[in-house]
Amino acid sequence: MPIERIIVATDDDRIAAECRSHGIRFEITSSECLTGTDRVAEVARRNDSEWYVNVQGDEPFLDPAGLRSLMAAIEAAPKDCDILNAIAPISSEDDFRNSSIPKAVVDGNGNLLYISRAAIPTTKSLGFAWAKRQIGLYAFRADALQAFAQHGRKTPAEELEDIEILRFLELGYRVQMIEVAGNGIAIDTPEDLERARKLLMHSN
Repeated sequence: MPIERIIVATDDDRIAAECRSHGIRFEITSSECLTGTDRVAEVARRNDSEWYVNVQGDEPFLDPAGLRSLMAAIEAAPKDCDILNAIAPISSEDDFRNSSIPKAVVDGNGNLLYISRAAIPTTKSLGFAWAKRQIGLYAFRADALQAFAQHGRKTPAEELEDIEILRFLELGYRVQMIEVAGNGIAIDTPEDLERARKLLMHSN
């Protein structure tokens, strides 16, 4: 992807200043955006394209191979596929039980059935057998992205779970999940930040 097509979308002057100091293209978005996807939709209205890729800022350890897999999935996407999202295997029960990590359940064709902060899927005795975690790596066709934003409010399950991809499901869209490597940590809490610092210390 040409570097001039990469845009940092933010409503924070500190992030904008950091981008400016490194010559990184950025756009200031409304502080009223309900979610990161609404923020992407605002930028998309000013930048015409068929597809928009969203790499969320809380995924600093994202494997570039996952992004390449997403780009390949865009190229291969059938016309009835409007949304792509990445998942990775969960290897520890601690991550399975962690409510800051959304867990996705997909059908045999990789379509998202549901995603939750709860420990799913689980056994009858509520045990951990296997699971997939959501990765903050998305792609949206333009029409679906604008329909998401134009809804104007969070849908019921989205509001309850605080997981924005659920809005697409609740609006009737098919969400195709692609599996990528699960290395790295999504930083959503102070505890995640501490884990990330330890990971960086051990990698140096």
